[in-house]
This record gives sequence, C-alpha cells and structure tokens, in this order.
Amino acid sequence: MMNLNINISSDDESMKWDTLIDTSSYGTIFHKWEWLKIVEKYSKSTLYPLMVYNGTQIVALCPVYIKNYKSLKMAFSPPSGSYLLYLGPVFINYENLKQNKKESLFYEVQKKIDSYLFSDMGCKYVRIRSSPGLYDSRQYKWQDYVVDPLYTYRIDLTKGIKSVWEGFDRKLRVDINKAKREGVYVEDGDLEDLEFLLNSLSERFIQQGYSPLDHKKYLQSLYATFHKDHMKIFVAKYKGERVGGMISLYYKNILYLWVGIPKSNIPGISANDLVQWEAIEWAYNNGFEYYEEMDSGENQRLRYFKSKYNPELCIWYSASKHSSKIYKFAEMVSKIL
Repeated sequence: MMNLNINISSDDESMKWDTLIDTSSYGTIFHKWEWLKIVEKYSKSTLYPLMVYNGTQIVALCPVYIKNYKSLKMAFSPPSGSYLLYLGPVFINYENLKQNKKESLFYEVQKKIDSYLFSDMGCKYVRIRSSPGLYDSRQYKWQDYVVDPLYTYRIDLTKGIKSVWEGFDRKLRVDINKAKREGVYVEDGDLEDLEFLLNSLSERFIQQGYSPLDHKKYLQSLYATFHKDHMKIFVAKYKGERVGGMISLYYKNILYLWVGIPKSNIPGISANDLVQWEAIEWAYNNGFEYYEEMDSGENQRLRYFKSKYNPELCIWYSASKHSSKIYKFAEMVSKIL
C-alpha cells in the first residue's frame, strides 16, 4: 500500500528538482526549474511544482499551472500559449520497475494529483499533456479523463548520417542540394536572428488569418537563460540576407526543432530544407541520438513538410477532465487563453 503525499517544491529545492529531471528518462528541458519559472512569469498563471512522495521517497514530479478565468479555476501542464507542446508527470526510477509496479505507481500518483487539483485546489478543469515515451494512457482513462493520442516526429541518428540522408524523400535531397548550389548557406544565429524568426512567423500567421500572440519578451528571456547550454539558432542566408531558420533546443540525447520554420520567399529554392539538414548534421556530429521535429499531429498541413524526412512517429497524450458536466465549457475557454 502506497503512502503518497504531495509537497509544493520551492526555490530552495530547485537543484534537487533539476537533478531528478536530469536523471529521469522522462524529464525534458521544459521540466527544468528555470524554464518553468519563466513560463510562469509570462503565462499569467501560477506554477505548482508538485513533488509526489511515497513515504520519504520522491517518486514523481509534476509541474502544474493554475489559471483563474472569472469564477473558473483551471489547471494545465503545460499552459496554453506558451510554445510548449507537452510537459506532464516525470517518474523517478520508473524504467527499473516491473510492469505491475509501474502500473500501480502511475495509477496511484495520478489519482493523488487528480484529488489534489480537483478537491484540494478546487479546479473545475484539468489538462495534462504527457511527454513522449510515457506510453501508458490508461491511467487517465481509468480516472475518467478524455484522452487524445498525439504524435511527434523523431529521426534516429544512431543509424548513421548516411542512412538518414538516404532515407529522405528523393525530391527533398534534390531540393537541399539545389539550395546549396544556388548559394544558400546556414549560420549560427543570435538574439537578432531569434527576433527575425519571430517576426517572420507572426507575418505568416497574419497572412493565414490568425492574430498571433506577442511572445517576444518571453522568448528573449528563455534565450538569455538557455542559449549558452541548451538553445541553438540556425539561420539561412541568401546574398547576405536572412531567408529562413529555426530555433532549436538540445537536452540529453535529443536536438529539437522547436520554433520555426518561416516560409522562404525565394522562388524555387527550399532554404528551410537546408536549415533542417544542417541541424540534423550538427546533431549527429555532436553525439545526439535523435532529432525531433516537434509536433502534435493535429495540423495535417505540417505533415507534408515533416514526413519527407522519413522520421518515426512517437506518441504522446493529451488528457483532460472536468469536475462536472456543468463546467465542460471550460475546455472551450481554455483554447483561447
């Protein structure tokens, strides 16, 4: 019988938190303490970094953000509008457990978190998006969550860079080589390049009829904190002018295509295909095992761009629950926050 209890982690425990994230197979860069605090600052929500104990042993971490909208209290992991696809729980030493122990631990931890958010905190709506690799979604279903499977793309670099290249769609290889012949080149970017990419993406969204949120200060803060050790910007240039690029993140054994890629205006030249290839080569040469084209699988249009790199699908989940049917409209509200 598990004796689970929840503590709210404090700044004094940030080093302990980060050490657990670093050593867990399920911890991502988005779970790191400084990242979580920056998100809190710019997401108009309050961070609750939950530490789940079994007796005196920490068995799981789960960062949750709580927002108040009029009389509604809602919990998210991650919060909407924060350039984060997934977050959710991180289990400690989970992979070393036998299957029956894994299932019991996951179920009891989620049950405890569920009770804390709905009963103790009075939330009317909860949405948790798990990180890839935590494949068991039954624990949410068994506790009356609505679960949707989502999909990101990962390229296995351990097969060798030649194998990765040969796996690309033939036209993609032609387009990459053509971009090189036409004089497109890729450089390391800086803060100015980050702002260029953000402005280009905003213009693209406006052209598509959307009203983009202003994330400039938020991303500038992340850049100042993570650029040295976990963030790398690739920028494509043509005749000395910026024509494309991407903001990537790297953590543990994965390089992530995180923000980008704005559409290039050069007719007949695929500058951003070259950007991705250069990023993949960089990841391989620096010992990373995977390159992830971060995705949810919800936008069919993006499939045509990302699938031509011959990636593997990696599943993750979005689980949501309302305290009662009366508050079901909270889900609709959350999509615009």
